[in-house]
This record gives sequence, C-alpha cells and structure tokens, in this order.
Amino acid sequence: MFDATENDPISPAMRALLEVFSTELSEVKFPDVDTEVLEEGASRVREQAEAVARAQAALEAARQALADSQDALLQKGQRALAYARVFSEEDAELSAKLEAISLPKRGVRVETGVAPEASAQNEENSPRRRGRPPKTRPSAPLFNEGSAPEAAVAAEPSVSAAAVTPRPVAA
Repeated sequence: MFDATENDPISPAMRALLEVFSTELSEVKFPDVDTEVLEEGASRVREQAEAVARAQAALEAARQALADSQDALLQKGQRALAYARVFSEEDAELSAKLEAISLPKRGVRVETGVAPEASAQNEENSPRRRGRPPKTRPSAPLFNEGSAPEAAVAAEPSVSAAAVTPRPVAA
C-alpha cells in the first residue's frame, strides 16, 4: 500500500539508516540492535500506517453515510413540515409552533454552511441581471489631508452667471 518514497511512513533518514544496516553493517550486531531488529520495527511501522489508512477510509465512508442519512431525513422533515403547516391552518396554536420551526434548505449543511458545489451551481445557473450595471463610487477621501472643507470648495470651479446665457424660447 505504501511505496518507498512518497507515502512511506518511515522518514528518509530512517530509510537511509536501514539501508546502511542492510548493506555495510549487515554482519554487525550491537546489543539489542541489528539489521533484523530494525527491519522488523520498520515492518511494524508500515503495518500500523496501513491500519491507519484503512481506518481513515472507513471513517470517511461513515461520514459520507451519515451525511446521506442526514440529507434524507432533512428531505422527509421538510415534506412533513409542509404537510403539517397545511394541516394546522385551522389550529392557531399548532400553526404558531410549526411556524417557529425553520429547517435548512436542501444542499445546506448545518456543520459547514452552504455546500460549495451548490453555491457555485446557483451562481452559474442564475439569470443575468438586466440593465445597466450600478455606478461605482471612487474610494478617494472626501477631503485632502490637512485641508479644510472651505479649501476644497474654493478649489472647485464655480459657474459664473456670465457663462450661462439664456436661450430664447420659440413661441
């Protein structure tokens, strides 16, 4: 399950030591440590890493099964709530209790919020807005730093009465 480079649970330094003990030091035996003991320990580490990988896969499958069950329950709950609301139209007390219940919409996970796939699909499938796009306001400050509002007003070009000439209106 593990290859010798990418997914090996044994560090590169430990692999290098195992290599040295399996080649140059294969005949050397230290107290409680030799090639056989190291290879046995490495084998145990790889077995435990495989057990962890299997457990993680089983956990992911269990999480997916839980999510599927929650989605199925949510669908049934939404249908039941809709039926109950119609049924309770004549009973104000029951109707008020049912109106207080708010189930999440389909595709929404309680733990993570909106499912990323669902929000991306909604944006792609939604109709385009019609009309002119909204104007964007410049993000410049209202006044220049260090200047008073009067200076900003004085800096603006003013329209003089001479510049405006009335046009005659045809009768």
